[in-house]
Amino acid sequence: MISTGLALARAARRYAVVFVHTFNPLEDHRWTTFVEAHRQSSVFHTSSYLDALRRTYGYQPIVYTTSLPGEPLANGIVLCRVSSWLTGSRLVSVPFADHCEPLVASARDRAAIGVAIQKTVRDGKLKYAQIRAIHPDLAQAAGSGDPRTFAFHTLDLTPPIDRLYGALHRTAIRQPVRRAEREGVRYESGRSEALIRQFYSLLVAMRRRHGLPPQPVPWFDNLAGCFGDRLTIHVASRRGEPLAAILTLRHKHVLVCKYGASDERFHRFGAMPFLLWKAILDAKDRGLSLFDLGRTDADTSGLATIKERLGATLSTLTYVRWADASRRISRQEHHAPRFPPPIQLCLQ
Repeated sequence: MISTGLALARAARRYAVVFVHTFNPLEDHRWTTFVEAHRQSSVFHTSSYLDALRRTYGYQPIVYTTSLPGEPLANGIVLCRVSSWLTGSRLVSVPFADHCEPLVASARDRAAIGVAIQKTVRDGKLKYAQIRAIHPDLAQAAGSGDPRTFAFHTLDLTPPIDRLYGALHRTAIRQPVRRAEREGVRYESGRSEALIRQFYSLLVAMRRRHGLPPQPVPWFDNLAGCFGDRLTIHVASRRGEPLAAILTLRHKHVLVCKYGASDERFHRFGAMPFLLWKAILDAKDRGLSLFDLGRTDADTSGLATIKERLGATLSTLTYVRWADASRRISRQEHHAPRFPPPIQLCLQ
């Protein structure tokens, strides 16, 4: 069986020699210009997101490209090196992101960049490099072993408000929204320290219920500092008591629902459906056209159902790995969780 690195090298040799260059996207203004112009870029490609990772966790981003230094970028794949005494060192594109599409259109360039990343894995004695792609053709063309797939939901925001509301599930979404309004649930949004603390308090309580450690406070403070008004905390409260909250990030025409939490004692008030509907209305007011609801793991089918009841469309994320051919990754290691699970929404 041909190793991934050899297969990629043979693919590259079918074309003219292509040189791959690397640079730090936080120190090279070309990356921001490229990401802003590229139609497949996401919030997870942005310098704001990469800088928040660096400030909080010390992850240093690196971009692989076939473009010459100093020239406008034609392509790029961004990764961060993640080192842990427990799980070892690896390259991830990118940490804590549901997806980070390889921004490389040419098969020739993808093959060349794949060879370069594989060489980094081998020379650096890393476990693997992981790419989290939206379009499987890009990931598969890059060459990898044992791809994993996840459900991915997005909501088209371009229809009129009445059509979006009509697409909501009657009993699971619309009725709770009306119940929240009757019960006097209030909606507040912004990025003040008070709202961030309300959100974080709900997140900590929810993750403890699920036996999971919460993300550190500096992660959210740094996201707020790096994104500015492109980050919004949405909070639903009643009589001064926070019931539910979500954190959204904005990139061009897309709103990303990155984190969410609710107080299970108050699910009867319908706060989370109410909150999501308010976020949709706010996105419409801003002229956004897509609501990214993120990844859903296979063992959280109920979450997928909830997203579909919002009227979201199902597609697939494909995670692939370029691993060092000299070391085998056990099935248990491959499927072990690497980062905190995605947003958990309770719409009861």
